[in-house]
Amino acid sequence: MSVLPPDLDEAGFATFLEQLRGAVGADWVWSGEADMFPYRDSFSPVWNTGEERHASAAVAPADVEQVSEIVRIARRHRVPLFPISTGKNFGYGGPSPNVNGSVVLDLKRMNRVIEINEARAYALVEPGVSYFDLYREIQERGLKLMVDCPDPGWGSPIGNSLERGVGYTMPHFRDHFGAHCGMEVVLPDGEVMRTGMGALPGSDTWQEYPYGFGPDPAGLFAQGPFGVVTKMGFRLLPLPEYYRSGMISVPRRADFAKLVDHVNYLSDSGLIGEVEFGSPLSALMGDPQFLALATKTGGPSNAEMDAAAEAAGLHSWHVELQIFGPEATTLANWNYASDRILSDIPGAIAIAGDHFPLPATDDQLDNQTQPYRSSIKRRRSLGVPSLGAWKIVRDDGHVGFFPVLPRTAEAVFEMQRVLGDAMKEFPTLPPFFNALTMPLFWHTHTFQMVFAPSIKHDDPAHNAITHAAMKKCVAVAAQHGWGDYRAAPIYQDDVSDTYGFNNHILRRFHEQLKDAIDPDGIIAPGRGGVWPRRFRS
Repeated sequence: MSVLPPDLDEAGFATFLEQLRGAVGADWVWSGEADMFPYRDSFSPVWNTGEERHASAAVAPADVEQVSEIVRIARRHRVPLFPISTGKNFGYGGPSPNVNGSVVLDLKRMNRVIEINEARAYALVEPGVSYFDLYREIQERGLKLMVDCPDPGWGSPIGNSLERGVGYTMPHFRDHFGAHCGMEVVLPDGEVMRTGMGALPGSDTWQEYPYGFGPDPAGLFAQGPFGVVTKMGFRLLPLPEYYRSGMISVPRRADFAKLVDHVNYLSDSGLIGEVEFGSPLSALMGDPQFLALATKTGGPSNAEMDAAAEAAGLHSWHVELQIFGPEATTLANWNYASDRILSDIPGAIAIAGDHFPLPATDDQLDNQTQPYRSSIKRRRSLGVPSLGAWKIVRDDGHVGFFPVLPRTAEAVFEMQRVLGDAMKEFPTLPPFFNALTMPLFWHTHTFQMVFAPSIKHDDPAHNAITHAAMKKCVAVAAQHGWGDYRAAPIYQDDVSDTYGFNNHILRRFHEQLKDAIDPDGIIAPGRGGVWPRRFRS
């Protein structure tokens, strides 16, 4: 045993493990360095340093009754548990806990798709169900439903939504936690609770009306240490009849403001799905002179960027649109979107993309039929999970900082300048923030930017730079009102500290709740920056 739970000696730990084996069977309890290697954060920038977080053991229950018994055993021994669904939260901590010596509560064996209702467009699943599993079940049963999936597809709908993960289809489904409806939770005392209409015996609307009656505690279990989610419902998209894509480009840097406003209107009106912003000028980033301009301290002027675009014969920005629905309405929406933008932005150009009935063919899923070079990842956009996104992983992995900013060109340009200047302290890292850095339109009403420096297991100096850059990004962004939406355990306290309104009243409120229901910190102490009294002191 390379690490012990807090406040427990080896004899006490051995007794604790023996009780776990009695609850789930000896084959489903692991401890020791070799067995625990898969529960390390393989993307950690503090790999093999004193800051790396290590679990002491792992246990895999088969059902909710075993989860309850594990929680009761952990409570008796005051051993913190760290629940994971499939442990695929790479870039945000993977399966590693906040507290050294925690026991990973691995829910992978709980992998039942309990119900899929085609007519009412919902599913009820357990934590060990992956996006691949849910998609496969829908396909095998021939159901006309679509899953909104993230990158990559081996993660869990429950785990991803509890991390407030995102997808790539229509606005009201891309927010995976927002698309959940009803959950079952094991509380820190081992009791089982159901939220929403699940609290009403005999109700048949658990996956349709999420709130029930009175206060709704469901939000506490997203990025929070208040319970172990063992079942969760999700709204699914009825499979659209048709898919259509298209690209609109605009010539001048300042045109981005109007382009964003139009895209926001189209999205808010439910006329388009997820979009991909980009810049034709990205092709020039290999030119040292243009790279120097795009990364200029304080940012380049619009006139400088327009001159570079004109000299290269390129437009400044483009956006790729995706439209779902009946064939006639997808065409009408594309015509409306392109007419709307082209009539308002002089020099704008619209290029029609693919259009075809769903489900797509393999060539269409592989983007082999698109008439122009596209940034859209077709499989994820059409709800087909894959591991294609794995090719973006450099070196031994990466960490992720995704600050939230307003859906305006002004905010995008400001973040390009501010974080671009701040990251000049780390010249060996790629220039993630520059004059071409594009916003992600994952969440329905906000933009996000991405900072994802790599890590190298055999290069601690590089990892130290990545670690310092991550912390600086969090701090500098917060000074400008841009908060991270999700973080690995080693950064969760840093991020929590930035949400400081009224002397951190939000965190103090969460701490009061944690102290009331879990003062010994049995369930994921520190998760989301929420620490119980035992660990605060």
